[in-house]
Amino acid sequence: MPPEDTPAWAEAAAVLDTGLARLDIDLPATARDTALHLLRLLATWNRHYNLTALHTPSDMVTGHLLDSLAVLPHLPALRLLDVGTGAGFPGLPLAIARPQVAHVLLDSNLKKTRFVQHAALTLGLDNVEVVRARAEQYRPTPPFPVVVARAFAPLGRLLRTLGHLCAPGGRIYALKGPAAANELADLPPGFLHVDSVPLPALTGGRQRTLLILARADAA
Repeated sequence: MPPEDTPAWAEAAAVLDTGLARLDIDLPATARDTALHLLRLLATWNRHYNLTALHTPSDMVTGHLLDSLAVLPHLPALRLLDVGTGAGFPGLPLAIARPQVAHVLLDSNLKKTRFVQHAALTLGLDNVEVVRARAEQYRPTPPFPVVVARAFAPLGRLLRTLGHLCAPGGRIYALKGPAAANELADLPPGFLHVDSVPLPALTGGRQRTLLILARADAA
């Protein structure tokens, strides 16, 4: 099915192209179409399962695809763990954009991990592994050089929950709202604030800040 065969999806494709330009991301045409295909799969599943509160194609582009891809220019091309991936964001868009990089998507919700597994298989994303587990109980060997969390928890609780998943010398990337600086006051012992990166505001989207953190023994 062509990715732009209805007015709603044609509009969504235009929103995606505009947003990618604003983010200064050059996504190949095949990856762009795969990303839109992902949203079609999400829209289909969402009619039967409550996977996302976003329903229109354009809203899903802004709230899921572009919000996920905004971190792309700031990530090293290293094995990545997406903690609390939900319906696959940001992990699936990042895996689409970086087919040479391994991405592990972690969530404890059965219906969401089933969707993510289905999407990865349908889209041919061989660089995606889906793990159903709670972050506190997950013990990967080895830990990850890159850990990403989007809308997971307040920063202090987030780091106490997933700090063990980050390898020595690795980094934790937390997508936060405009009040991100306030959360740094709750930085638990053993972690360092490396950088705060304001992300470009997108039409209809929230102002986002990317917090980059490290374990104190890994800085």
